[in-house]
Amino acid sequence: MFGFSDLLSLIISAFIILPIVIFLRETGYLIVSEIFGVKNPRLTIGSGPRLFKFWIIDVRKHYHLFSWFSYDALKRESKLAYICIYAGPILMNLSVALVLNALLANGLLEEYRTFWDRFVFYAFYYVLFDIIPMRTINGMPNNGMIIYEMLRYGKRTDYNHEPFIYKTTDIEEEYQETQEEIRQKNKEEK
Repeated sequence: MFGFSDLLSLIISAFIILPIVIFLRETGYLIVSEIFGVKNPRLTIGSGPRLFKFWIIDVRKHYHLFSWFSYDALKRESKLAYICIYAGPILMNLSVALVLNALLANGLLEEYRTFWDRFVFYAFYYVLFDIIPMRTINGMPNNGMIIYEMLRYGKRTDYNHEPFIYKTTDIEEEYQETQEEIRQKNKEEK
């Protein structure tokens, strides 16, 4: 039976654990791309209007599941660079999950075991759906598919003209245009 403690666990999972796991996942892109000389990186968490922007972190008003990493260019572009960048989120969540799992197995996180068990579960969940090559409902490849295509064909083969990772400058321009349209519509309604 679903009780109050289950509801509390669900809330903690949805609003604390998932955002942290997603942030770690997106940070995996950043760490690896720094090795290849990323220019103008940004971690965007959420969607919609901006709540705040601090350094390279852009936090939006609406739910965190829609999050992404962007940059303008790489100094050292290569097939290996793209493979490594797309493996970054997988490796980040995998390493965090394995370390936490080892700590749990050795009894070091017993006080909040349920929390950490769920954290490990969601980290492995994202690894699983990142590493198995597949296409999303809109036909876009996941990280596993991009890595597979780069290894097998030396390029992305879905013939999608959108970039691997969006440019930060383009995203910022689009955001500013959208905010201006909203301001204009609000003025017209008044």
